[in-house]
Amino acid sequence: MTAHALGDTRVLTGRSLTHILRSPDTIITTAITPIALMLLFVYVLGGAIDTGSAGSYIDYLLPGILLITIASGIAYTAYRLFLDLQGGIFERFQSMPIARSSVLWAHVLTSLVANLVSVAIVVGVALIMGFRTGASVGAWLAVAGILVLFTLALTWLAVVAGLSAKTVDGASAFSYPLIFLPFISSAFVPTGSMPAPVAWFAEHQPVTSIVNTLRALFAQQPVGADIWVALAWLVGILLVAYVWAVAIYRRKFS
Repeated sequence: MTAHALGDTRVLTGRSLTHILRSPDTIITTAITPIALMLLFVYVLGGAIDTGSAGSYIDYLLPGILLITIASGIAYTAYRLFLDLQGGIFERFQSMPIARSSVLWAHVLTSLVANLVSVAIVVGVALIMGFRTGASVGAWLAVAGILVLFTLALTWLAVVAGLSAKTVDGASAFSYPLIFLPFISSAFVPTGSMPAPVAWFAEHQPVTSIVNTLRALFAQQPVGADIWVALAWLVGILLVAYVWAVAIYRRKFS
C-alpha cells in the first residue's frame, strides 16, 4: 500500500471500530456461543468422550472452540459490508479522493481486531474453566499467527459474501457451514472414532490440520507435518478469497 492508501485505511478502520465500540454486543454475541459450547462439552458431554490424551478435555477442546469463535465473528463483517453497500456509502466513497483498496481493508482490519478481542475473551473463560498450557512465548506467537491468518482468510470470504449477497440474511448465513465444519474434524473427538467415510473427510479438510497444530503448540509437542498442511490451506484460501473479493469489488464499481 502507498502512504495515501495506508492513511485512508487507518481513517476508515477507525470509523468501523467506532461503530463496534458503540455496539459492543456484536463482540459479546460472538463470544457467547463458543463459551456455551465449552460449558456444554466440558461439564456435560466431556466425561463421556475419550480423547486418548492425558490432559483435561478443555485442553483438547480449546483449539476448535477458538476457530468456531472466529467463524462466528466473521458473519458480522459480511453483515456490516452489506449494510454499507446498501446504504450507498461505497458510492459516496467513490466520489471522494480515497484509495479504493482502503474501503475493503478497513472492514478486514476491523474484523481482525474484533475477532481477536473475542478470542481473548474465550481464552480467559477457558483459563477459569481449567485450561492450562506450558507453551513458550514462541509457541503462543505461533498460535496467534495461525489465528490471525485464519481470521484473514475467512474475513476475505466474508467480503465476497457481503459484496455478493442480495439480502441481509444471505450476507451473514454463509458463515453457518464454517461454524459447523469444526464438528466434523478432530476438534471435539479423535477422527479415529468416526465412521470411515466421515473420518476420511475429517482428516482431509482444513480444520483438522489447524486444530492439530494449535493443540500441539499448546501441549508443547512436535507439530509435525500438520503445520505445513494448515499453512497451505490458509494461504491458499486467503489468496483465492482476496482475488475473488477484489474482482467482485472492481466489477461493481468500475
